[in-house]
Amino acid sequence: MNHRTFNSLIAAATLLSAGAALANAPAEKPAQLKIACVGDSITFGARIENREANCYPAQLGALMGEKATVKNFGVSGTTLLKKGNKPYWKRPQYKAALEFNPDIVVIKLGTNDTKPDNWKHKSEYVPNYVALIKSFRKLPSKPEVWVCYPVPAYPNKGPISGTVVKEEILPMIDEIAKQTGVKIIDLHTPLANQQALFPDSIHPNAAGAKIIAETVKAAIAGK
Repeated sequence: MNHRTFNSLIAAATLLSAGAALANAPAEKPAQLKIACVGDSITFGARIENREANCYPAQLGALMGEKATVKNFGVSGTTLLKKGNKPYWKRPQYKAALEFNPDIVVIKLGTNDTKPDNWKHKSEYVPNYVALIKSFRKLPSKPEVWVCYPVPAYPNKGPISGTVVKEEILPMIDEIAKQTGVKIIDLHTPLANQQALFPDSIHPNAAGAKIIAETVKAAIAGK
């Protein structure tokens, strides 16, 4: 093989390689949906083993795959009520959720509001919730906002009341949806009569979080 032939082969191989690279170049991926999960300890994943992988937002992210980026903005102990003992409004995660500029917002707040010291302000629950929804709707992304019926609270020694959740919070969320036009994700029904999934009667375990994630995905996917 002479020098000229060798150089010709190298040049041809280089051209073929360049053509193959262009042909195999990945197509530009469509932009991922940004989903913000706003809530209390149940959203955060408190008391779940391996929380970062098993909280409901993480499991929702796994279910959505490459279609979405799901972020957890849950804060344990927080209330929807501005006059509650730990308002979500004052947490840095609320500001972070706004700065995320999400396409979809899933709000699950109300469980801690049922504590007697908080629920004495129950007349402000609906207007405070409406204000929270509006704060997200003002974002440049104009997100679709979903509100959740809280999961059941089973009999416990603490101040959280399952009766208030079922008999007062749920009807109020119906009124909130009526006033704002948001859609409701029912997390109460699929976890009713599932006390075994709530080791402390308040917080679902990883299996309970999976049900939440599946229910949220089915709702936002329109199934």
